[in-house]
Amino acid sequence: MVNQKYLEKAEVLIEALPYIQRFNRKVIVVKYGGSAMVDEKLKRDVIKDVVLLKLVGFKPIIVHGGGKEISRWVGKVGKEAQFVNGLRVTDAETMEIAEMVLGKVNKELVTLVQSLGVKAVGISGKDGGLLNVDKKLSKGQDIGYVGNIKKVNPKILYDLLEKDFLPIVCPVGLGEDFSTYNINADDAACAIACAMKAEKLAFLTDIEGVYKDPKDPNSLISELFVEDAKALIENGNVGGGMIPKLQNCIGAIEEGVNRVHILDGRIPHCLLLEIFTNKGIGTAILREGEGKYYDENEH
Repeated sequence: MVNQKYLEKAEVLIEALPYIQRFNRKVIVVKYGGSAMVDEKLKRDVIKDVVLLKLVGFKPIIVHGGGKEISRWVGKVGKEAQFVNGLRVTDAETMEIAEMVLGKVNKELVTLVQSLGVKAVGISGKDGGLLNVDKKLSKGQDIGYVGNIKKVNPKILYDLLEKDFLPIVCPVGLGEDFSTYNINADDAACAIACAMKAEKLAFLTDIEGVYKDPKDPNSLISELFVEDAKALIENGNVGGGMIPKLQNCIGAIEEGVNRVHILDGRIPHCLLLEIFTNKGIGTAILREGEGKYYDENEH
């Protein structure tokens, strides 16, 4: 008699098959941040997931942050991290540190991907004119070298994907005066996904997804149409940190991205569970008129 455990493995692979067929050769942008960047085991799990996506025929692009690591290095040089309305105040010295730290994080991710047998190339928004920015103000206040994305030139990403590389992007861009600007990684991932007309944009976060009621852990929403997402913001049903994320999700859908996923990066292999299983584990945001993603019979 075949061991039940092996039969279950076969079932999992069969369940994944329609998703593999549906998304073959499609671009998926993964915004990588939060605890999954700090915990070494989680980091390896996320990168394994992305490598698997690549090997089954997806075209993944990773966009990573590095906020916690930047704050650590800013502290090491005796400076104190300053934030205004949730945005890092970035003077010239902090920008220099941020770019160095993001470059270090970028190459660590490249190394990890390559160690798993996939070719990766790390770039910043400066390379090939990928991300052009102007200065971002925080409610009218100048917060230094913080960039607002004005234009995305995705040619370098298309070139890398065509040559079978996995691009890993760090969120630094150039202004018109060729000054270097730090960019919010969520904004960068969103802009890149829109410019690439990505099939999917996945945000790895430190929350399980979007809740109907933030105080009720059982009210996680598996799927959300854009109009419902807008209503949640207007009704004040979502917490402060979730509002810009949801706004990014809505913006991405309206700009042509097919689906946006908000996932808990603290759950091992959350990307695979959300993309390849009928139930999913996070929140998927979809455009009006789009068919439900998950098989209702599986609920």
